[in-house]
Amino acid sequence: MFYSRFGRIAKYPAPIRLGIFLLVLMGMWLPLAAPIYYFWGAGNTTSMIAVLLLYSQFVWLLWFWGRKVHQRFQPLQHHGLLRTRRHGLELLSGLCLGFVSLFCLFMVEGWLGWVHWQTTQLLPKLVLEGLMVGSGFGFAEELLFRGWLVDELQQDYRPKVVLWSGSAIYALLHFVKPWSEILRTLPSFPGLFLLGLILSWARQIHCGRLGFAIGLHAGLVWSYYVINVGNLVHYLDQVPVWVTGIDRNPLAGGMGLLFLSLIGLTLRNFFGVREGHHP
Repeated sequence: MFYSRFGRIAKYPAPIRLGIFLLVLMGMWLPLAAPIYYFWGAGNTTSMIAVLLLYSQFVWLLWFWGRKVHQRFQPLQHHGLLRTRRHGLELLSGLCLGFVSLFCLFMVEGWLGWVHWQTTQLLPKLVLEGLMVGSGFGFAEELLFRGWLVDELQQDYRPKVVLWSGSAIYALLHFVKPWSEILRTLPSFPGLFLLGLILSWARQIHCGRLGFAIGLHAGLVWSYYVINVGNLVHYLDQVPVWVTGIDRNPLAGGMGLLFLSLIGLTLRNFFGVREGHHP
């Protein structure tokens, strides 16, 4: 009886379904996260444990939600996660593209005389750490935004609406911060929105599989982590920060938008992505 009533949620409008899912997730997470923060404080280790707990519960709830609400036999596969050789190769190709693309951006800026490359003895450690961080962000955010969110929205809305609204939601949720910080980092919104579109197209061109999108996202984060945390580049202040990026964030600058646009045009034209199409 409980499961039959729970299954009625599938007939609710998308905003209500999304709200119920998030409320259930927070109801599961907060009772466990609150004691962690209370006893251990708000340090980096505590935050990492709390985030890992949140995403573990998210993946479990996603499976439960798919089975009981949408009556899907393999919910995670429906959202684009497959255990196949092809999926793994797509993930690796996206990882390489993301990593190389961002490095190329900084190489161009170095050639233009805007940044100066530096060396570090910690490079092997940074490469390994960056790969782990990038893989975690890529998996979690793609399963959330290009997997679950897109699949929920497309049950109620046209593909073009899903594409643009999903990308807008992805960008806006990066601005859950104090108002002063929102205003200061607002120039990064176009880059985040464009990245959301690109990652959605990345799933489209691979028939709904998430591997390439996860890899591309992870590769970008991986490359940025190595360069930023390792201080591999020194900005020479030859151009305004809106060109190179506010807070050393390429997405918040004109060059980052240019390189993202090149990636997006490649996906749309070379792979034949049609706007609004979703498998």
